[in-house]
Amino acid sequence: MSKKNLIKASATLGAVVLGISTATAVASADTIYTVKEGDTLYSISQKFNHDGSLVNALASQNHLKDINMIHVGDKLLIKSNGQIKPATKQDVKNNQSQSKAPAQNNNNNNNSNSSNSNLSASDAAAKEWIAQRESGGSYTAQNGRYYGRYQLDMSYLNGDLSPENQDRVADQYVASRYGSWTAAQAHWMANGWY
Repeated sequence: MSKKNLIKASATLGAVVLGISTATAVASADTIYTVKEGDTLYSISQKFNHDGSLVNALASQNHLKDINMIHVGDKLLIKSNGQIKPATKQDVKNNQSQSKAPAQNNNNNNNSNSSNSNLSASDAAAKEWIAQRESGGSYTAQNGRYYGRYQLDMSYLNGDLSPENQDRVADQYVASRYGSWTAAQAHWMANGWY
């Protein structure tokens, strides 16, 4: 082997070894995984375990009653030991401070809405939190008979799918059922729905 080919081979081997050690370091770090549109428990299991063996563990550890129903925006903590559990607020906060990257939602054409101006800061934050978990913030998301940013039953919207009507109807629904968006968020956190 010529000296030139020996140097190329050494460089290639070094890159391969470096790539493997980098992948190992990344794989061993705790991760917050946010459920995206189109995700299933099987596809999440595939991403983290390269097979479907984690489906039942995901369902069990996240207290899912139906393994075919997960919500866009749900956050799962994937531990370095492969343990998967719901992310706590502190886990999410720690992950956000580490990444320093603001979350962006490309599906949401109108992230700010005028109805939030009448809400307290905590209610506005709770409303946004629910919207992100229900639809990823999208005013056009649909799941069966549930539609829009807050995944309201289509019958509640009376054919008006505009963002303004969705916000208005969601505010009315939450006020009548929970009294406030913060109370609705507390219910969602305890039950996985509002």
